[in-house]
Amino acid sequence: MKLGIIASLVATSSAEQGSPIAKIIQMISDLQTKVVAEGEESQKVYEEFAEWCEETSKNLQFEIKTGKREVANLKATIANEDANILTQTSTIDALAGEIAADTADLKAATQIRDKESSNFDAVEKDLVETIDILERAIGVIEKEQSKGASMMQLKGATGMAQALAAMVQAQSLSSSDGKKLSALLQSADDDDSTGAPDPTVFESSSGGILAVLNDTLEKAQAQLEDARSKEKTDLQNFEMLKQSLSDEIAFGNKEMSEAQKSRSTSDESKAVASGDLEVTTNDLNNDNSELDKLHHECMTKANEFEAEVNSRGEELKALATAKKIIIEATSFGQVSFLQRAALATSEDLKNFEVTRMLRDLAKKHHDTVLSQLASRVNSVVRYGGGNKNDVFAKIKGLISDMIEKLEGEAQADATEKAFCDKELAETKQKKADKEAEIEKITAKIDKMAARSKQLKTEVAGLQNELTELSKSQAEMDKIRAEEKGQFIANKVETEKALTGVKKALSVLNEYYAKSDKAHNAADADGSSEGIIGLLEVCESDFSKGLAELIQTEATAVRDYDTQTKENEITRTTKEQDVKYKAKEAAGLDKSVTEYDSDRSGVQTELAAVNEYLRGIEKRCIATAETYSERKSRREAEIQGLNDALQTLESLSFVEVKTTRNLRLRRFK
Repeated sequence: MKLGIIASLVATSSAEQGSPIAKIIQMISDLQTKVVAEGEESQKVYEEFAEWCEETSKNLQFEIKTGKREVANLKATIANEDANILTQTSTIDALAGEIAADTADLKAATQIRDKESSNFDAVEKDLVETIDILERAIGVIEKEQSKGASMMQLKGATGMAQALAAMVQAQSLSSSDGKKLSALLQSADDDDSTGAPDPTVFESSSGGILAVLNDTLEKAQAQLEDARSKEKTDLQNFEMLKQSLSDEIAFGNKEMSEAQKSRSTSDESKAVASGDLEVTTNDLNNDNSELDKLHHECMTKANEFEAEVNSRGEELKALATAKKIIIEATSFGQVSFLQRAALATSEDLKNFEVTRMLRDLAKKHHDTVLSQLASRVNSVVRYGGGNKNDVFAKIKGLISDMIEKLEGEAQADATEKAFCDKELAETKQKKADKEAEIEKITAKIDKMAARSKQLKTEVAGLQNELTELSKSQAEMDKIRAEEKGQFIANKVETEKALTGVKKALSVLNEYYAKSDKAHNAADADGSSEGIIGLLEVCESDFSKGLAELIQTEATAVRDYDTQTKENEITRTTKEQDVKYKAKEAAGLDKSVTEYDSDRSGVQTELAAVNEYLRGIEKRCIATAETYSERKSRREAEIQGLNDALQTLESLSFVEVKTTRNLRLRRFK
């Protein structure tokens, strides 16, 4: 009966006071809804802005990465070209020195050869004259031996000088040859290591003189043969040295030309790379500046959004506090008066307050586990039996078990977080290392492939040039054969015509020379002289034409031989270039294949790393709730449970009774 009266009073009071208070609460609720809606809209706008920041940042970072790679490649290109320029400059200087030295050596060798040739000509001339004199002297003596008077003169001579004088007096030798022969024999006597000649050699007999002269002749002939042999050897050595030096000079000039061309190409490549480097560096600086501006703008917006969220949270907290105060000041909130009246003891009130706190906590965090805990606590309160201490202990046990469970989950989650952080960092680093390795190998492959392609293009060009050279040589051979055939035919015809003209001219001259009288009578008008004159002109023209024909053929042969030799040298050079460049291209292709195999292996490793990374990200990132969010929620839940325990243990019967009396007094 008493409970019914109290319920009636509560209903009457609520009807009288509910309308204005309800409007205020409704207004606060509407304002809360509005603030929440504004927050959701602001969150949506910020998420779009954050997505734009992330996408733009990724694009700029990719451009910066690409720009840095291009800058590094361009710097490497410039360094390579500088190194090549330095190398080629050194090569050019060295070749210039070698060419100058070879040229000087060739000039000195040529001067020495000219001097040796001049000396040989003088020696040869002197020896030839000496041999001629000796041969004639021997011939004179042998001839005089067959003459009685001359033989008597020779027999009467007591020495070589008297014998020679006798030969000169007999006009068998000229006085100058006699003097030369005397000087030669005197020189031979002076050079003889035995001293003065034996007087018996110059006895009154031509036999001794002939022996001396024959011996001297043999020596002179031997000297001439030695001199000519030495001249031949010296000439061959000079020709070999000249050919060697000429080849070295020619190849040196060729290598210098190639080095100059390579240096010029490197200068051009360096200039292009330097220009590209300047442009790329400017673009990279602009991208870095834009990234800094973007980061500043996004961070500013994030700070503003965070301040807005905090402000909105404080506003919602203030509204909730005001709403709670109004509800508590005007009513019994979620618990009706009849329910409150039914709570007769402090344990009942404690258990009820704990249940309410658990339900509020579960509702706040949308946690079904906490909702189940609240239901179990409520069941224990209602159906736990008559022993209040057992009920109290069961509730404490349930809450303590839940706290231990949440703390265990927090510990496991923290361990999982450490594992995820470690594995994600290591796997991402492995991925970056593999990608960098692939880029490095790809750069090498591209460079070698480009070089191989260039070499193959050059080889193809050289082969085309060799083909054209062969065609040109074949055409030259064909033209030369045709020219030679025409020359032979024209020469035969011209010689035949010239022979006929000469023969006709001879016949006419002979005829007119034998019959002058008849000729004078019959040729009063001078027609015979005109015919002979024309024949003489024809003879002159045919002779001149034949000479020109021979000269033209000789010039054509010389030009053909010269061009053929040049073509042969060019062919040999180009064939060597084809050989070396084809070999280099083949080596590059082999290296490209090897590097491509290495890259495939690294790509396989990268695929495995990416697969593992996707698994780790799925495990650690791709969840509906982040670790920080779970941690905050779990800490709030644990704090709420601890508050429930504290409330359960600290709320005294006196406080409950006083509170209940104060609230019941409002309806008296």
